[in-house]
Amino acid sequence: MTFVRPRGLPDVDAKNPIVLTLPGQVAREAVPGLCAELESRLAGPRGTASEPAVPVECDVGGVAQADLALVEAVARLALVARRAGRQLRLRGAGPELRGLLELVGLTDAVAPEEPLTARPSPPEAGRAARTAGTSAPRPGSSASPRSPRPGRR
Repeated sequence: MTFVRPRGLPDVDAKNPIVLTLPGQVAREAVPGLCAELESRLAGPRGTASEPAVPVECDVGGVAQADLALVEAVARLALVARRAGRQLRLRGAGPELRGLLELVGLTDAVAPEEPLTARPSPPEAGRAARTAGTSAPRPGSSASPRSPRPGRR
């Protein structure tokens, strides 16, 4: 008797992954319905919970505008997924949505299909760039820029 090991990842239902596609415009009023839909999909057929190791995929590629209503929807969907022992993975997240998620601190709550990267800071041009436009002394210095040095007049 021979046993054939199935191809692909173990415990992953490749035929029916949990994918939630958000509509073109997400209104705040629609968020509870989206959460209820995800909860029912996580419960599986006939109330049996599906495998918790598989992340939930949320397709946001068709959303017209990234705004705070979309951020709220993503945050609440991530909470529903986390309560079920899963992580929410975003598909098609544009730079606007990524920036908003970074701004509100939700980069750890969701896993985008491509990692979020911090924006590079511009290189400094020396001391003048650090204190340009200020009259305050640099941190750690004892003299004020307007007061003469001791011993000089």
